[in-house]
Amino acid sequence: MSSLVLPPKLVPGDRVAVVSPSFAAPAVAAAVHEQAMRRLVDVTGLVPVEYPTTRQLGASPQDRARDLNAAFADPSIRAVLATIGGEDQITVVPHLDADAVRADPKPFLGYSDNTNLLSWLWQQGVAGFHGGSTQVHLGPGPEVDEVHRASLRAALLTGETLTLTEPGESQDLGHAWSDPRALTEHGVRTPTEPWTWAGPARAVTGRTWGGCLEVLDWLALADRFPPTAALEGAILLLETSEELPSAGTVRRWVRALGERGLLAAVAGVCVARPPVTSFEVSLDADERARRRAEQRDAVVEEVARYNPGAVVCIGVPFGHTQPQWIVPYGGLMTLDGASRTVTASYA
Repeated sequence: MSSLVLPPKLVPGDRVAVVSPSFAAPAVAAAVHEQAMRRLVDVTGLVPVEYPTTRQLGASPQDRARDLNAAFADPSIRAVLATIGGEDQITVVPHLDADAVRADPKPFLGYSDNTNLLSWLWQQGVAGFHGGSTQVHLGPGPEVDEVHRASLRAALLTGETLTLTEPGESQDLGHAWSDPRALTEHGVRTPTEPWTWAGPARAVTGRTWGGCLEVLDWLALADRFPPTAALEGAILLLETSEELPSAGTVRRWVRALGERGLLAAVAGVCVARPPVTSFEVSLDADERARRRAEQRDAVVEEVARYNPGAVVCIGVPFGHTQPQWIVPYGGLMTLDGASRTVTASYA
């Protein structure tokens, strides 16, 4: 799609919907959610508004869609923020009201399972933002990470163009929400490595599309991808979840995108730093580095197979690790293989 509507920015005092389109995390960790709401006000000056299913476990897809439709249709609501992802948002999307979205476009922020909503909005002609789940990036820890704060404000308030930088440290997960330390401490953060660049040493600029690879797999099976022709010259965003898919699985997913013709269509590919540990999987530093390198190499090789002219950057923290950059979804991103910089417009 050559152009999408970029929803207008907000001003302090505006009301924003806080919804749970997938898993209702606030129902199981109310203290983290409430700290997130206080920090949202502190960082942005915006007024959060909860909906009936925001804290309701097991809400039906129809009820979750009803809340989303109400938020998009309410003229006093100026943005919609997801509390977290999940795994069944694909069942919510068929119940959404496209007319309400088109009549009053608003920024939507979410990642992971919210790839469903972001891609659906993109296909309605409305740009959004990948990242920013309140339960993950605002509520836990001693403070909001600076890169997250800057990109949250840019997405909702200022609309500036930012150069994405490497924070220098990263965590795959924080403390369990049931642990009181979740409110006051980060998880274990370790030093990061430089981003990997592949492809030609040139700059490409395009509108972003993509998201969580696991969810893209589901969307493809449900026949909910945009036409490949609409992705000509785009920047493809790819990230993987806490389910920790193997490098072989990632290779097969990316290969399938190539066989679809999608890799040949895009101008560049931006891949997030992948998590490689979880509450169930603990690895030493060498094994963590090896798994990230294997996934990196798999993506580089498959993109080169289908589009050797694509500019590729791997390691940008916009996925399931923290700190997290929120990035445009349908807005413009530039991958500069010569200067090795990533810039994004939050207009």
